[in-house]
Formats: sequence, structure tokens, C-alpha cells
Amino acid sequence: MKLIFLGPPGAGKGTLAVRAVELLKIPHISTGAIFRSAIAAKSPLGLKVKAIIDGGRLVDDDTTIALVKERLAQGDAQKGYILDGFPRTIAQAEALAGFSPQGSAPDRVINFDIPDSAVLERLSGRRVCRNCGTNYHITFNKPAQEAVCDTCGGEVYTRDDDREEAVAKRLEVYREQTAPLIDYYRAKGLLIDVDARPSVDEVVANFKKALGI
Repeated sequence: MKLIFLGPPGAGKGTLAVRAVELLKIPHISTGAIFRSAIAAKSPLGLKVKAIIDGGRLVDDDTTIALVKERLAQGDAQKGYILDGFPRTIAQAEALAGFSPQGSAPDRVINFDIPDSAVLERLSGRRVCRNCGTNYHITFNKPAQEAVCDTCGGEVYTRDDDREEAVAKRLEVYREQTAPLIDYYRAKGLLIDVDARPSVDEVVANFKKALGI
């Protein structure tokens, strides 16, 4: 099964992908992981990505498309995949249709629907241990002692990209660049809307029901 996960930052796509991998036995492929893998491998594309990122620039469509094409050609993706973070634009979606293995289109596109206000609450309230990376939330999952990690005693802090103004900017970019894919895939009859606001278990149950698994 070939799936694309759409949704704004904070919608829980990564969390759901972990559960979906267990259910469907297909790889979760995120652009971030592809970039890191290519850089670590020091492939020609990886070196190009490293130079782009080191220069503080966004990885361009052509390079991103080439890396995703390379990743989807690997053996574990031949029976299906979950794409997370790609495509981000209509141009990337059209490119995917041209090189996706076993046919030109994904089987389903899951749109994790959540209002911006809920995303702001989730992400601006998120706190992370600077030492071990444990996640907390000021409303839903506070550390026992303020700003101190329960696991390792490290400092619990707010990442720069979780600050309210940064989250608002990330949402703005998503709505401008990626949200048009919702209508694009809906017109093709591939889109399934899943409410991303409930608990993880409820979202997983709704995801399974939507796919008939």
C-alpha cells in the first residue's frame, strides 16, 4: 500500500506513522530522514544537500525529488511506503506520479485535519529535555519538577521552532505551499480526512477504519 501523509506541523503524522508501520509492514519515509541518510552516506546528492543546508537555504524541489526517487527505488519500498513530508507542492506531487513504483499514483492520501489553534496549543506548549530528548507538555505532560527532566535531570526547555511566533510562521508556510495538495488529491478521489485532534489511540482507530484494516 502506498500512502501519503498530509497535515500541518503538530498534527501527529510522525507518531501515527510509527503505528502504521507496525500495522502495514511498509517503510515510513520522511524527507528529513532522507536528507540525513544521504548526508551520512556522502553520496553526490548528499553532499549537495549538505552544502545547501550548511548555507542556510531550503533544499530545492529538483534535489528533493531526486532524493525521494532514489529512496523509492530501494527494495523495501517496492511493496509500498508511507511518505511524510513529500510531496510539499503540486510540482512535487506531479513528479511523484511520474516515478512512483508499481504505478503512477499513491493508493490513498491521508489528510490529518486539525485547526491551527490546536496546533499552536500542542507545539507552543511542548518542552524537550536538552540532554536526553524526552518530550513534555506544559498542559498534558508536565515534568514533576518545573524545567527538570524526570528521566535524567537535564534542563527542560522550549525549542526555538516551538515558540509561538515560529509555530505561526510554520503554519503560514504550510497553508501557502502544502495545503493546496488537499484539493489536488481530493479531486483525484484519493484523499481521506482523519481528525487529528483526539488521542493517538483514537486517531489510529479512525485511520484503520478509513483504510478498512
